[in-house]
Amino acid sequence: MWSKERDRKRRLLFQPLVLKHFTALLLLAFLLYLLFFISIESIFTYGLGLHPMVTVSMIWLSLFGSSINIPVKEIVSDQPIVTLHEFSFFGFRWIIPDVVRRPKTIVAVNIGGAVIPILLSLYLLLYIIPFHDTSPLLTYLKIMIVTAIVVAVVNRFSKLIPGIGIAVPSFIPPITTALATLLIYNIHIASNPYVIAYVSGTLGTLIGADVLNLTKISKVGAAIVSVGGAGTFDGIYMTGVISMLLIFIFL
Repeated sequence: MWSKERDRKRRLLFQPLVLKHFTALLLLAFLLYLLFFISIESIFTYGLGLHPMVTVSMIWLSLFGSSINIPVKEIVSDQPIVTLHEFSFFGFRWIIPDVVRRPKTIVAVNIGGAVIPILLSLYLLLYIIPFHDTSPLLTYLKIMIVTAIVVAVVNRFSKLIPGIGIAVPSFIPPITTALATLLIYNIHIASNPYVIAYVSGTLGTLIGADVLNLTKISKVGAAIVSVGGAGTFDGIYMTGVISMLLIFIFL
């Protein structure tokens, strides 16, 4: 028989959707969809070796999956959490703060911002590189080097923001990934720079910004901290995409 505690830990957390906000994002997705067929299709299709429909599916799944978080752990917060309760009374709206002492912070993983990029990275590591690369071991070594660089830089610039989570300036991960990839991909035997950039940028940002900062979660003072859930296209997702675009521009 399922206990209430097990049911609570297994549930999915859906972020509330604001109609205007979601409509704007949907229109943006259509624009990105058109932009994809104009310029980004060649990068994902020929750069990563993906079927065009796989890339299209990844974009849409990332959009709709960005509102779904999978709880994985609860941590007792060292900081009080202030929640706001809103109610209406005869046409007037009142907002009342409620401070919870020593509450629990839910650590969750966002589907669109973390799960999908990680699954794609694993697909590249386990299928694309072994079966489509001329020197898989050398490529793995280059990915490890670039990932280590991204982890070090991203972790150095990551900062705890009370009430929100761990944040990193958005331009640092993709620029670091692109520069490190351009310096390393052509050593000895040229490897696929797009695969190196996507995998290293995605995993490096995840490890540097999120995994290495898990010990700070108790000091955030937020009800939920979502890995890859800062926005519709979170830094983990965008690092892989933008770093590949930068490489496409400079190569």
